Amino acid sequence: MSKILVVGGTGYAGGAVVRDAASRGHDVTSVSRNAPKDPVPGVAYVTGNVTAPAFLAEAVAGAEVIVSTLSPRGELDGKIGDVDRALADLARRNGARLFVVGGFNSLRPAEGEPTGAEGGQIPAEYRSEALQMHAILNHLKTEPEGLDWVFVSPAEAFGAYVPGEDLGRYRIGGDVALVDENGRSAISGADFARAIVDRIDEADYHRAHISVAY
Repeated sequence: MSKILVVGGTGYAGGAVVRDAASRGHDVTSVSRNAPKDPVPGVAYVTGNVTAPAFLAEAVAGAEVIVSTLSPRGELDGKIGDVDRALADLARRNGARLFVVGGFNSLRPAEGEPTGAEGGQIPAEYRSEALQMHAILNHLKTEPEGLDWVFVSPAEAFGAYVPGEDLGRYRIGGDVALVDENGRSAISGADFARAIVDRIDEADYHRAHISVAY
């Protein structure tokens, strides 16, 4: 059993990770600005401002695994990089493993090609968000060896707008986008969370960028 802190634990991805981890008997704490409408039994919910260094340091204390599921939207637009860099520093100093849920545009369409974020072919409404998340990946790559991190990119079709079904399966890839036999890249929230908690349990990726899709 691990002590897992999910930052953004009441959002779409974070809530799915919280539910899956709690169902396996992990000691789970969720951090978010607001309390959930439907709390998961056995999960500790902490509310506060993640951009406040003192609050973040207190929330992280004692965690063995930190999962950041934050998005650069609303009050975190333009600030998410600072928060995730602070989490990386706290994780390294506290000896915790760090998982960051990133974006699809940090993946390459094919081996040797630029990532979506680097190639510049992103619709204007998504570009800022994609670039902010990609900058976090680039920062993690510069972190000292003392930080054990995994940056997890979901499939292209992922989110509350396409919740999908809990199929009980997934594939893990590297930094090249995974697609199915029909050329579609998708993953449900439940199976994405399953992939993350499996990585926590199996501890099989270190200082790596991975992708999850069917």
